[in-house]
Amino acid sequence: MKRHIPNLITLLNVFCGCIATVFAVANVLEMAALFVCLGIFFDFLDGLVARLLHVKSELGVQLDSLADMITSGLVPGIVMFQLLNMSELGGWNMTAKVSVTDNADVSFLPFFGFVITLASAYRLAKFNIDENQAKSFIGLPTPANALLIISLPLILLYQNNDMLNTIILDQWFLIGLTLLSGYLLNSRIELFALKFENWSFKDNALRYIFIIISLVLLITMRFLGIPLIVVFYVLGSLIQNLNAENK
Repeated sequence: MKRHIPNLITLLNVFCGCIATVFAVANVLEMAALFVCLGIFFDFLDGLVARLLHVKSELGVQLDSLADMITSGLVPGIVMFQLLNMSELGGWNMTAKVSVTDNADVSFLPFFGFVITLASAYRLAKFNIDENQAKSFIGLPTPANALLIISLPLILLYQNNDMLNTIILDQWFLIGLTLLSGYLLNSRIELFALKFENWSFKDNALRYIFIIISLVLLITMRFLGIPLIVVFYVLGSLIQNLNAENK
């Protein structure tokens, strides 16, 4: 029974992803973001529990990726679809929908958002067969990318900043972010993982600094802090890689 506990937690991630999908399709993006965050929490928890119980299985590895595909792959694609749709309509619209029955009004631009879903699927498939990502990641992890994407509607709803709203609902910004997201997911950039083998500050300095700065950004900048945390994560990893090469 013990070896099934992490899998049950992973299935909670799947469940959260399903709920988030329903809310994202209904364009209730703040609730979609809530369940994505909850799913990501379960994604972190299942690995932690598996290590604590000393249980690991191939089934768990595959199930984890399938869960991530829903919560951190499909949902961000739908969110970007909705944002691109809003950008065409000229602003936030909770009832915005794309009709595929009115041929004259069909726009295919919002479907470009699913590039994120495609890139996530490809990244997860590569991760499953890559044995070099035990202590670090090659390319941006799908949960981090999902947090980046779902932060955008939260900034629109709760930051109340006209300049930010204009930037986020700009079509070219969203197209560029979608392409950047797809690139980062499948890039060859080595990114550090938040896995502590011990509690030594010397061995985990970058991890501790990252956690502290992340908390400060979230407290001071609220949802705007999320994309800044992702940027710091990538830049911090690049600096760490350069330092390692120079030693």
